[in-house]
Amino acid sequence: MMSRFVFTSALVTGASSGIGAEMAEQLGRAGVPSVLVARRGDKLRAIADRFDGFSVLEADLGTTAGQNAVMERISLVDDPIDLVVNNAGFGTSGQFAELDADRLGDEVELNVKALTRISNAALKAMVLRGSGHLLNVSSVASFQASPGLAVYAATKAYVTSLTEALHEEVRGTNVHVTALCPGLTKTEFQEHSNTSDFATTFPDFAWTSAESVAAAGLEGVAKNKTIVVPGALYKGLVATSDITPRALARRLSGLASSIRN
Repeated sequence: MMSRFVFTSALVTGASSGIGAEMAEQLGRAGVPSVLVARRGDKLRAIADRFDGFSVLEADLGTTAGQNAVMERISLVDDPIDLVVNNAGFGTSGQFAELDADRLGDEVELNVKALTRISNAALKAMVLRGSGHLLNVSSVASFQASPGLAVYAATKAYVTSLTEALHEEVRGTNVHVTALCPGLTKTEFQEHSNTSDFATTFPDFAWTSAESVAAAGLEGVAKNKTIVVPGALYKGLVATSDITPRALARRLSGLASSIRN
């Protein structure tokens, strides 16, 4: 982790648990005033109460009202946000034809629409100001179709593609835009996506910690990296995905899904 953060203030969505909560902890220990966003205000306050300059914004980013509340906070000219972290999101595990359509719609709403609108508000304020940092949390799943996690992987492919494009659009403006693409990380994600069995299916070396992922993301956006993939294993997998024929990679991913299930 960096010895000193360059950020003057931050806003982190999905900050009540997992990678988002760990980012909040690291920002707090570094003395960076932060706004923590999630639905579970009690969990946010448990973090915020321990650090000076922290505040809580209870918002359901699966709703337009919740998204608007965050966008309005980011847009405040007299209290600017220097770092925006789009971390909120969830996944759905299972065969697509057997899944609930409304849940899938909610997944797209949060992972895609909320992130897009918040990114738009962030860059509008930052480009006008001539400085800022936007960190979008994606996944290594964004580099390959994932049978059994089809919608999740598709939403994260959108996040990575969007973030790469935005990185280029703001080149030369002193605004940094980075996609954080972690692999397997033990958080509440497994419980909420019905993938708790991954803990026993995949060996220990396949897992990264929320602490290391959060640190890599914060360091990466400070250095204006386009994409950050924490862990040597996942860096190798991403590099391999660029040269593996798509049909073969898709088939291998499908076989891995059938083994898990």
